[in-house]
Amino acid sequence: MKRLIERSRSVGEVLRWVTQNPGKVSASHYPIALHKLGQLLQQQPGPPMGAGDGREPAGQVLEQPEFHALCQAIVSGCAKFDNFSIVNCLYAAAALGLPGESPLVRVLEDESRSRLGRFNQKDVSMVFSSEANNKALEAIFSSQLFYENRQERFIRSMAEWLPRKAENLTPYTMALIAKYVARHRLREPRLLDTIANFLLKRGEQLDSKVIQKLVFPFSRMNYRPSNHGELFPKLEAILEQKAGSSPLATVNILMSMFQLSHFPQTVLHQVFSPGFITNVMSSPYALIVRRYLSLLDAAVELEFREYSGPRLDPRYRVLMFEHALTADEANRKYSYKGLVAEALRQLVGEECYRQDEVLPPGYCTDFLLWINRSGTVLPLSRIPAASRAPPATSPVTMSLRSSVLALTSDLQVVLSVNDKWHYCQNSDILVGSRAMRDRHLRLLGYCLVQLPYTELEKVSGIEEA
Repeated sequence: MKRLIERSRSVGEVLRWVTQNPGKVSASHYPIALHKLGQLLQQQPGPPMGAGDGREPAGQVLEQPEFHALCQAIVSGCAKFDNFSIVNCLYAAAALGLPGESPLVRVLEDESRSRLGRFNQKDVSMVFSSEANNKALEAIFSSQLFYENRQERFIRSMAEWLPRKAENLTPYTMALIAKYVARHRLREPRLLDTIANFLLKRGEQLDSKVIQKLVFPFSRMNYRPSNHGELFPKLEAILEQKAGSSPLATVNILMSMFQLSHFPQTVLHQVFSPGFITNVMSSPYALIVRRYLSLLDAAVELEFREYSGPRLDPRYRVLMFEHALTADEANRKYSYKGLVAEALRQLVGEECYRQDEVLPPGYCTDFLLWINRSGTVLPLSRIPAASRAPPATSPVTMSLRSSVLALTSDLQVVLSVNDKWHYCQNSDILVGSRAMRDRHLRLLGYCLVQLPYTELEKVSGIEEA
């Protein structure tokens, strides 16, 4: 039956084979028949039906009783089809141009969504590209199984066609896509630019909580979208109007912009104003906002020296992070930090380095060392008090720039173990938060030595380390 369908030279012949031999047609034959119909209909249209060469206009074909019988057979039996047949029928139906409201497409979409957790990557990609509507995309990106697994080929495929369909998506759907891309560190420029264009066109109609979700992938992937010259001023204007309506979202958006080295001055005037501070300090999320504001305040001092507006009151300053990041803790067993620690222990001794030291404004460093100009590693206990970083318990009451006073003969060194999750996927570009941390540590006067995982994974044994 498969060969007979594939060798058919007209639409009528395909329909006759399938509808007149029901006992010989299995689930796998239906997508083959739909695909063959699509191929035949894509040929150059010939004379009207019955003129002798077997090529009929698509509209007439879709109205034929035999075609309706084929569709009904798929609708009636699809619950018993295997995943491959379901996906391929849906893909072929989309290629045929069947409308989304047709019974065949509706039934196939519903069946696909009910099986989403059991589909493999190729199946999901085919469903996605054939459905491509809000209902389908929400179902796919809301699937926990899909969300927890990285689908790189799928995302690359989606980047090809999503720009054409983006204007028909809801902000909720686009936010789901942005969340997925950020979670898996997928630095796909076409996809990120699509999100940025969506944000530029629809920004005024969105509330701050949705905007923060759409902006986050840019800072996460350390990526300035191609329209940033228009987008960033637009975001500033929106934040000026909505800063007080959702303070946490406002601070999150500012953090994303700071990580991309963009500093919106008028918005900073608002978030450091007494009214904004009083408002957030009485809210349930006061501590997290204080952490973010403390880091923003430090970034202003280090990177935005021309700013002359209000600053965060010193009594509200806290460390941004008090310990290693959650991702680093969760991935500790996959980290090269243990290897480096043992190598340092054998090489210079435990008294000559500190591990996981938190430095103001709250950055956890992998290893901190003190080295003189001749290259000798010195015991940290002998660092003069004047050149020590302030302890983590009393961090940021003084000027950050005066917190590290490098001596003329000595250097404080931060040894940074950059594991795989510190980079965008399949890239040598650090994620935005890590990149900003490195900028700030250098501006604070530390000498930063990078140990990328790509080099560490080549090391064989402790001696090479």
